Amino acid sequence: MRARAGRRRLGGAARARPARARRALAAGCAAAVCAAAALVAGGCGTSRPPPIGAGALAEAQTFPYYRVYWVGPTFIGRPLAAVDGQKGYLAAVGTSVYYGDCVHQKGIFGGGSCLLPLQVTTVIYHLHGNASLGPQRNIVVRGVPATVYDEGRSIEVYSGRVAIDIFSDTFEHAYLAALQVRPLNAPGSASGRLPPPVYCPELSAAMDAHLTKVMEHLPGHACQKANASVAFAKSLTSPTRAP
Repeated sequence: MRARAGRRRLGGAARARPARARRALAAGCAAAVCAAAALVAGGCGTSRPPPIGAGALAEAQTFPYYRVYWVGPTFIGRPLAAVDGQKGYLAAVGTSVYYGDCVHQKGIFGGGSCLLPLQVTTVIYHLHGNASLGPQRNIVVRGVPATVYDEGRSIEVYSGRVAIDIFSDTFEHAYLAALQVRPLNAPGSASGRLPPPVYCPELSAAMDAHLTKVMEHLPGHACQKANASVAFAKSLTSPTRAP
């Protein structure tokens, strides 16, 4: 199961996260985030970071491996605070953009009481079950499957070859971000449908009729092929009856 980047809770106390979130937090501090956080004494504090440098944004805009998603230079009036780039990139964690009046480290020693209202992490999708996310529900966002979890504050959107992980402070903000995401390093729009996933997401919660139809019509019949592979694997391990 891949690692998932985590986000902070308002008030300084870290909320318990799934195991893959904790592994992502322990993976260390991304260079762009550390650079911004180092400007704020005592961790996050309450100071505003300076505007993101053109070099840092340019590095993210030329990220070569896959589409990186963001919601533009601001989100609900909060500025883009930091971006991950190619330096220090970890495939299991992905690359992130961060919005807020202050930035905390993507590490295990965070303190202070700042609020990071939005983090958008893009990572290559690797097959994983969603059961470890806890209570969840599945929805369709801009024509593609998505899973809502963490009491609505987090949404994982499945598109193209990637998963777009959205971490926010409320469901309303997380859902608004899902409606606004667009590529940072490729042409794209904040409106209309997202590219459908070329894989079959392994969803754990129930699916309604709309989502079921979306899953049935993914490119290359991805879910039909995945289900056939699972059935074939089970047939190989099932006891056979003697004639």
